[in-house]
Amino acid sequence: MRIRLQPLAASIAVAFAIPAVAQTPLRTLDEVVVEATRERDLPGAAAPTAGELERLRAATSDTASLLREQPGVSLYGAGGVSSLPVIHGLADDRLRIRLDGMDLIASCPNHMNPPLSYVDPSNLKSIKVYAGITPVSVGGDSIGGSIVAETRGPDFAQPGQGLLTKGEVGTYYRSNGDQRGINLSATVASENLSLSYSGALAKADNYKAGGEFKNFTATGRGNELARNEVGSSAYDTRNHTLGFALRGGNHLVELKLGYQDLPYQLYANQRMDMLDNEQKRANLRWLGQFDWGRAEARVYHEAVDHYMNFGMDKQLVYGTAVNGMPMYSRGRTTGVETKAEIDLADSSLLRLGALYQHYTLRDWWPPSGTGGMSPGTFENIADGSRDRAGLFGEWEKRFSPQWTTQLGLRYERVTTDAGDVHGYGNAMGNQLVDAAAFNAREHKKTDNNWDLTALARYAPSQAIDVEFGFAHKTRSPNLYERYTWSTWAMAAVMNNTVGDGNGYVGDPDLKAEKANTLSATFDWHAADRRWELKATPFYTRVTDYIDAVRLTNNAGFNVLRYTNQTARLFGLDLSGRMPLGNTALGQFAARGLVNYTNGKNLDTGDDLYNIMPLNTRLSLTHELGGWNNAVEMVAARAKNKVSDARNEVRTPGYALFNLRTSYTWRNIRVDAGVENLFDKLYYQPTGGTYTGQGTTMGINSIAPGIGVPGMGRTFYAGLNVRF
Repeated sequence: MRIRLQPLAASIAVAFAIPAVAQTPLRTLDEVVVEATRERDLPGAAAPTAGELERLRAATSDTASLLREQPGVSLYGAGGVSSLPVIHGLADDRLRIRLDGMDLIASCPNHMNPPLSYVDPSNLKSIKVYAGITPVSVGGDSIGGSIVAETRGPDFAQPGQGLLTKGEVGTYYRSNGDQRGINLSATVASENLSLSYSGALAKADNYKAGGEFKNFTATGRGNELARNEVGSSAYDTRNHTLGFALRGGNHLVELKLGYQDLPYQLYANQRMDMLDNEQKRANLRWLGQFDWGRAEARVYHEAVDHYMNFGMDKQLVYGTAVNGMPMYSRGRTTGVETKAEIDLADSSLLRLGALYQHYTLRDWWPPSGTGGMSPGTFENIADGSRDRAGLFGEWEKRFSPQWTTQLGLRYERVTTDAGDVHGYGNAMGNQLVDAAAFNAREHKKTDNNWDLTALARYAPSQAIDVEFGFAHKTRSPNLYERYTWSTWAMAAVMNNTVGDGNGYVGDPDLKAEKANTLSATFDWHAADRRWELKATPFYTRVTDYIDAVRLTNNAGFNVLRYTNQTARLFGLDLSGRMPLGNTALGQFAARGLVNYTNGKNLDTGDDLYNIMPLNTRLSLTHELGGWNNAVEMVAARAKNKVSDARNEVRTPGYALFNLRTSYTWRNIRVDAGVENLFDKLYYQPTGGTYTGQGTTMGINSIAPGIGVPGMGRTFYAGLNVRF
């Protein structure tokens, strides 16, 4: 069963996708949809099929990386199942990421538990990216795009069918890092009641790069790592979801209960490792269809308990008295949201909505011995809270078969606060002075944020579509940006959400970021969509952009403080496809995309951090019967525009080649392939700085200037069976 609260045209793809015909409501700029359904949303559409999504699943356990083939999207390197998506140079909390309608928040000073890390790729039904102008109905408290991820929805038996039972089981193996996993889903349903379960286990050891990238082997544990082994890249994660749904007439009530048990996920670009993460979530929603339109109400709650310390590749004992550095975070999120779509008589649609979200955070570090980390507990963030209350309205109007417009306005009131803090109770690193200065000032801050979007679509012929728009968007700082307080280098380097090896200190006086974006999409295509070419230029100017300034001035790693400055970003996305021939040997086609983003701090003249350089992805595909094959090239230019304030690592250009094949027979699918065919040593341009082994507690006790390399040659195979 599928109940969609957005118009059908607002649910179909951007990258290589068929735009909605002019008679449908406005299709938002650069919306990408990857759906795990056998049918396409519209006849002849080029949105990714279920097989394409399954092909991506076979090669990764990281849900965010399912977006790696979409225009305008790149990834910040992080843990093996927790990379952070980037849209047009803006990442992490600058994006609005929703999982099953829930706005989840990373409860970690290193953002090791982002929203998409709580869903396994095997349980994902769809993932949509709004990479251009994001409608206010899916945005809010963000200045970049939006990502909307949905797990599998409920299935019901057809009338007179009796009891419906169905399921799926899958497994995979990837050679590099001994990656292995299994997933299972099952559904039992009548015409009106549906019960479902989905679960997945994934585990991996450290992976190997395509060559030696370091000149040292020590870990500080008495063991050594090979010079091509990427330390702290192993993980072990388990995800489970229970679903209950009741249908009656035009109404649906659904409850989803989720649980994650993550024993460890190590980080090659962080000083610490995640050694336990437990998430529990409950998500209750009601959907209804009426003569006047549709309505939805949702209430959800999430509880996260997070523990960090030094993993197996980082030094644990310092001297004789300190045995590691335990760090705990506890986050609690409760949200309520309602929204409605009202069909108006004059070929227009009105969307209205309201939300309230309450988030609390405590981040504390117990004493680990005598000396610097004793005798008391270090309160990194005490009694932190972040409350959002918002309203939005969005009007969509079709003036003619050629012209459609959309106007949206959103208001949010964001209030943050934190309690008084203290260090371990000694004078090391100015803990006493910094805590006293923080406690003496006002902590509570309230932001009144406005978003505005204006979009238009013009279709002068069956071969050309043009979409263009403007957006004003606002984001309030997160709790780590406002309330981390210690300038002590050892404490500061534990607060780092970007993986550059530096330490960060917050500022309670930070203002909300405000972005003005212009974007357009020019779409040329054949009348039957056999070939197409899209170009999306964009320009964004951000006032009160949250960047950072140095508090120290070392040649290696430094302590920085968050500050408001001005930034601008611009770029171009190109994507397209074309058939090459339909022969007795099968159908041949070519697909490709090119992304370019340029980011600059206008106050300092420095380049913005972690901007992906010019990159491309080109593939030659072949289909014959149940076979689907491809040869792919992934390439990026050298990264020379870097953030000097952070001593960001430069990376050389590269070209990688991948091969893949799959065969589908009835309810069985087999995938196989090899990535980085020639085992090339390359560095991830947005992978951060290598801090994966050694004495990581000292700010400059490890070697600076080493990028995190990408994975070397990897053979993989996956099997999926439906029953």
